[in-house]
Amino acid sequence: MDLLTSLKISSSGLAANKKRMASISSNIANAQTTRTAEGGPYRRKEVVFGSEPARETFSEILEGELGEKAQTVQATEVISTNRPPILKYEPNHPDANDQGYVAYPDINVMEEMANMISASRAYEANINAMNTTKNMAMKALELGRN
Repeated sequence: MDLLTSLKISSSGLAANKKRMASISSNIANAQTTRTAEGGPYRRKEVVFGSEPARETFSEILEGELGEKAQTVQATEVISTNRPPILKYEPNHPDANDQGYVAYPDINVMEEMANMISASRAYEANINAMNTTKNMAMKALELGRN
């Protein structure tokens, strides 16, 4: 694998994890949102990752890993989860239903924080891989000078 392919793979990981962190931030920011443009409470968002190009057989994967067809990661889509809302009895709330219950999004802030730490670590790992690739290229240039 050449240096540019390695940088391309790491940069795709950075972009995918950036999108994941944005989704997690949106979930945390909207943890108490009871009304959206679509109607009802906010729905938790998740980013789905996929590899490009997709391969089917082991030999295709092995050839891709060793050749110039290395796989990169892509944030293929952002989906809304189907978790049902949490109903809280707040009869004075403007979004309360006839029985006095308000539908809040089923977002666990602690779970979102754990996901953010995971995404942050994955982002850092891709930065470290890029820095290692850069250092390898610099060392190769130094060897060529001598």
